[in-house]
Amino acid sequence: MATLQEQILKASKEIIVKFIETGRVSPNSFDETFRTIHETITETVYQSTGDQAHKHQDLSMASIQNT
Repeated sequence: MATLQEQILKASKEIIVKFIETGRVSPNSFDETFRTIHETITETVYQSTGDQAHKHQDLSMASIQNT
């Protein structure tokens, strides 16, 4: 079975692909839109599982990558 992180990434990918197919995401906005989708799914998953420490670690890594 895939890890939770792999499942989050897969769900994010599936959503962004649908947005691209329907013309809702352009190449210019892909990066920002994907990050938003991924962060939203990550927050939702970890809130529902109560895993706040893991959520904080993931979001910290995202902020490091943005710098």
